[in-house]
Amino acid sequence: MRNGVVLFSSDRGIRPADLARAAEERGFDTFYVPEHTHIPVRRDAAHPGTGDATLPDDRYSRTLDPWISLATAAQVTSRIRLSTAVALPVESDPITLAKTIATLDHLSGGRVDIGAGFGWNTDELEDHHVPADRRRTVLREYVEAMRALWTQDEAAYDGEFVSFGPSWANPKPVQPHIPLVIGAGGGPRTFRWIARHADGWMTTPTQTDITGHIEALRSTWTAEGRAGVPDIRVLIASRPDPADLLAWAEAGVSELIWGVPDKAEDEVLAHLDRLAERLALAGT
Repeated sequence: MRNGVVLFSSDRGIRPADLARAAEERGFDTFYVPEHTHIPVRRDAAHPGTGDATLPDDRYSRTLDPWISLATAAQVTSRIRLSTAVALPVESDPITLAKTIATLDHLSGGRVDIGAGFGWNTDELEDHHVPADRRRTVLREYVEAMRALWTQDEAAYDGEFVSFGPSWANPKPVQPHIPLVIGAGGGPRTFRWIARHADGWMTTPTQTDITGHIEALRSTWTAEGRAGVPDIRVLIASRPDPADLLAWAEAGVSELIWGVPDKAEDEVLAHLDRLAERLALAGT
């Protein structure tokens, strides 16, 4: 299994570029950052962790832009992959976002992955004029439209939420296909969406019975006629038991994503050193 690190990046603590460089030096495979454009003060949406409108802490309203953060990381690294856990594509213009991601992939030498969510904070989505009950449809159209811009010389798209005529859009990504994994709670509806439109699944911090959900996803994947196997990434919420790691490896998990604190650089690097040593990574 690969090993990635996720920083809940904010305007405090270690800078994303500094952590990405340190993670690459220690042998980690992927660097992740999250996305929230803003947090409405008055909300009806319940946070998945707290179960109500309260937030675990104030970082949600202080997150850095993910694509700018990853661009700074790209400049100081050469190998580590650059990803999001998770981005919210439907909160951006799809044509502009396609350009941003293609540019990042071009400048990084083809190192971009996308971890995307449907968006638990429906109040946040509504400020972006995304109907909460249509967010999966909106994301599907965004993904289809961006892939057209990334792969076609003269791209066009005609959907309910995205529409544009024949257009030129460069640069194209270095990768012929930018990997897309969906970070969401496991369930039949989500797994059908993934099997039809994405490359894999990223678990949520509150996910349980990961092995059972992997089996369900693979069954759906096959039923939808997809070749190969889905890319499965486990977001580590607490220190797992060695038996869990073995079970996940046997179930075909592709990557483990380890959280690091958004604290001062010396504290974060000490944490990263301990993690790299525990995982016996090649860079340590």
